[in-house]
Amino acid sequence: MKIFSKEVQIALVAIVGIVVMFFGLKFLKGMTLFSTADSYYAKFTNVAGLSVSSPIYSNGYRVGVVEDVIYNYEGSNEIVAVLGLNNKMHLPKGTTAEISKDLMGNVELNLILGPNPVDQMEVGDTIFGHIQQGALAKAGEIIPQIQKLMPKLDSILYNVNMLLSDPALSNSVHNIDQITANLSTTTNELKHLSANLKTQMPGMMEKADNVLANTNTLTKNLSDLDIAMTMAKVNNTLQNVEQMTAKLNSNDGTLGLLMRDQDLYRNAASTMGHVDSLMIDLKQHPKRYVHFSIFGRKDK
Repeated sequence: MKIFSKEVQIALVAIVGIVVMFFGLKFLKGMTLFSTADSYYAKFTNVAGLSVSSPIYSNGYRVGVVEDVIYNYEGSNEIVAVLGLNNKMHLPKGTTAEISKDLMGNVELNLILGPNPVDQMEVGDTIFGHIQQGALAKAGEIIPQIQKLMPKLDSILYNVNMLLSDPALSNSVHNIDQITANLSTTTNELKHLSANLKTQMPGMMEKADNVLANTNTLTKNLSDLDIAMTMAKVNNTLQNVEQMTAKLNSNDGTLGLLMRDQDLYRNAASTMGHVDSLMIDLKQHPKRYVHFSIFGRKDK
């Protein structure tokens, strides 16, 4: 005798299948099979695609899932997400919820814990949430500013093109090339000059040492010179010159008389004139004054 008829067996199998499917879906969604989570609520004005079973992280570690998302159809623009967190997780007051997306576009919820871990929230409390401003959102904020800059960029590019097309620029570049070549030549000449200086420097230093040695010798000779005796000799010589000058200016000496007595000067000049005439006559008529004879002097 069968305890259950085929209809009852089919019904039991269907019920078991439904139960297994229910818990299997919860497991696939990341929910625990048996409720060991504490529920909290988070308010958003935009959930950016947050849905049931979205993971919840705290400092990069998964601590729960989103159990439900409730939209307020009364027009308050508030969306409440039911957060199922591990019952070991305690939220400090001031904790906020942040919605973010990874590179694959998957939405996740991050808990930004409050600063004071001692002062904790109660299970069932509501926290405030916001959306993380990703790189694309920030780029979207920058686009209006870029649009304002576009006319200025066009003007700048036009001026740059005008500058590049100016022949003076090419001439300047050519001149810069010439200047660079001249600088290279000058640099090479300086290198050769430096090499020559290095070669000639020992000889120059030796000559400089000789000059310094001669200078030292001259300085020593000057220091050894008896300046007082030399000055005494000079003074003595000057006194003699003064005495000779005084005698020339006086009437005592012959030179003084010659310089001052005009009669003596005239007599001396006349005497010199007669002597000169005598010498001329002696040259012209030597026989008047000197007679030579082999046989003796003939009386006139």
